[in-house]
Amino acid sequence: MTEIDAKIDALVPAWLTLPDIAEQFGVEVTRVRQLVKDGQLIAVRRGENRALHVPAAFIDGDKVVKGLSGTLTLLRDDGFTDEEMLEWLFTPDDSLPGTPAQALSENRGTEVKRRAQALAV
Repeated sequence: MTEIDAKIDALVPAWLTLPDIAEQFGVEVTRVRQLVKDGQLIAVRRGENRALHVPAAFIDGDKVVKGLSGTLTLLRDDGFTDEEMLEWLFTPDDSLPGTPAQALSENRGTEVKRRAQALAV
């Protein structure tokens, strides 16, 4: 869990707090904290009260977006920090088109993972 900088904050269009996600999932907030701890979600401190926030694009109704966890694992294995992962996921890529985060939410995770794997080469 890192402090967010203005550049990353500007790239991510919407954020959710951990209690908001817990409510959507119908679980206790401790379960959402565990998803962050396990690396299935990225949470950063932002705002006046420095509360933990997760990009809203990572949530699909009552679950984590399909393919996100695997993509985060690949990026971590490539040595990316949480901030670098957020920057990569939310920076437009004309060849996708859109951002990797958008592609994941549109069930185009295979192509996103392929690009993430290519970063290691």
